[in-house]
Amino acid sequence: MMERPDLKQALGRVLGPAGPEVGCDECFAQLDRYVELELAGKDADAAIPGLRAHFAGCTACREEHESLRALVGGEQAL
Repeated sequence: MMERPDLKQALGRVLGPAGPEVGCDECFAQLDRYVELELAGKDADAAIPGLRAHFAGCTACREEHESLRALVGGEQAL
């Protein structure tokens, strides 16, 4: 059987995350801590379960995560 990553990704969006679900409000409340853990080399996914899955399904939160990580990561490089 041929692998269909596009179909698999679409199905994942429809079914939602297999683990704990996090909403946008909770995501926003935990985002600073999550990024700090990531940049410190810690296991942010273990510390705050469900956030990575939320980023996969929520464009707004994913973009917020990427922007914050770039901003804080850039500050740490200075």
